[in-house]
Amino acid sequence: MNAMTKTSDQLPVKQHTADAGQYLTFVLGGEIYALGILNIKEIIDYGNLTEVPMMPSFVRGVINLRGSVVPVVDLAARFGKGSTQIAKRTGIVIVETVADNEEDSQQDIGIIVDAVNEVVDIAAQEIEPPPSFGAGIRPDFINGMAKRDGHFVILLNVSRVLSVEEMADLSQISLNSSEHDDS
Repeated sequence: MNAMTKTSDQLPVKQHTADAGQYLTFVLGGEIYALGILNIKEIIDYGNLTEVPMMPSFVRGVINLRGSVVPVVDLAARFGKGSTQIAKRTGIVIVETVADNEEDSQQDIGIIVDAVNEVVDIAAQEIEPPPSFGAGIRPDFINGMAKRDGHFVILLNVSRVLSVEEMADLSQISLNSSEHDDS
């Protein structure tokens, strides 16, 4: 056995974590993404956002959803692809997240998408492990890939993409950098 073979045999095999089930598919920047429907509370039309100063660039503002303040994240900006261009089909998907360290602490977060497609059933055998590179977004944001109608659908890891703790840290960094810019 040569050194090359031995090294590749010792590399850990990355397992995908996406489960079979129903997923809401949506378009963002020309690509198709999906979230498990168990994370989704509702889908609303884009509008009535109130901007909040000193937030990371991907936090577009907040909305009042039946008396609750819900932060709204521009998913394209979160992925480092620039801001979503608002159009007629632009929507906000309200997602329920759990704080990283507190299982009983839930937070609703809205995500801006170009267009909502449909709910699809994805079988376990249709799900492939996430790529380690080349997807255009952070690998830890992806639970898996599914091939549907000749296109890949990127299955998102909602707890990583919308990590309340990470977004709070980024907000603090944004706040600190603006304080240094003022001096």
